[in-house]
Amino acid sequence: MSVSSARPFLALTALLSASALALTACGGSDETGPGAEDSGERETVAVATTTQLGSVLDQIAQCNGAQGLSVMGPGDDPHDFAASSQQVAEMARSGLVFTNGLGLEGGMGSALRNAEADGAEIVEVAPEVDPIPFGAGSGHDHDDHGDHDGHDHGSEDPHFWLDAARMAKAATFMGQTLQEKTGDEKYAECGAQVHDELVKTDEKVREILASIPEDKRTLMTDHDAYGYFAEAYDFEVTGVVVPGGSTDGKPSSQALAELTEILRDNGASALLTSVGTPMAEVTSLSQDSDGIPVVELYEGGIGPKGSEADTYEKAMVYNAHKLADELGE
Repeated sequence: MSVSSARPFLALTALLSASALALTACGGSDETGPGAEDSGERETVAVATTTQLGSVLDQIAQCNGAQGLSVMGPGDDPHDFAASSQQVAEMARSGLVFTNGLGLEGGMGSALRNAEADGAEIVEVAPEVDPIPFGAGSGHDHDDHGDHDGHDHGSEDPHFWLDAARMAKAATFMGQTLQEKTGDEKYAECGAQVHDELVKTDEKVREILASIPEDKRTLMTDHDAYGYFAEAYDFEVTGVVVPGGSTDGKPSSQALAELTEILRDNGASALLTSVGTPMAEVTSLSQDSDGIPVVELYEGGIGPKGSEADTYEKAMVYNAHKLADELGE
């Protein structure tokens, strides 16, 4: 659920005390699962910036009878998303905002600073899950080509959510942070439970991807987002279209020519881009390299409510199936 879709409820619940709310046991129900409509009774315990963090936060919160929201919605690009003044006010009222960090939310810098100045505690998650350098799992230098005017992500890669085991660590961290913020030990227990669920998701992803033979595990990606995925699930990224870890910017003509040459030399089994918004350069590269397949994945967030990927866990399983269907035996 996005903040923008729950503004009236968020304003109301900010006025309620946690002691007036009935807490339920871990597990939830179909009526209170991620993406469900507000019941009008559950406290908003925290807000996350991205949809993938918001999905996991909501699992933890629902385990304790509350809810978590995300500022961004399905289809929003975390690299360039800009929060409205009303969303800044909503973050401030929530009191606790989980951000991805490591420079991912490049368009939200001033909004997050304003929310913090108005009383919100801003907590970065990515630095807590053993971040890796850009280019890990890749056969390229992440900053080696292109006209890139994007945001500075620094030397550490923020795209940790494409490794479900690291997201499991994030669940533990968020649960512990909620316990510290609220004084309610149940949140740490719920974070541990969601951790265990995400470990099972990681195992399922590995099982699905096992059908892909070793000689088809080379990928070219629309931007430098798959370092964690490649490292965790035994793939190699042989090139990226837009360097620097962000979707903003354009590759140079020389860079595109080099990428085309890599593809023609069998340097990738598939080109990866985002569901619903495939990068035009990726489509062109596919056409120029005898039709190397373009695979659209949920790489920057989860899908809309009611879709096959409307929770973080479902999005990761969807991605695994898409790759296995295209590249598996």
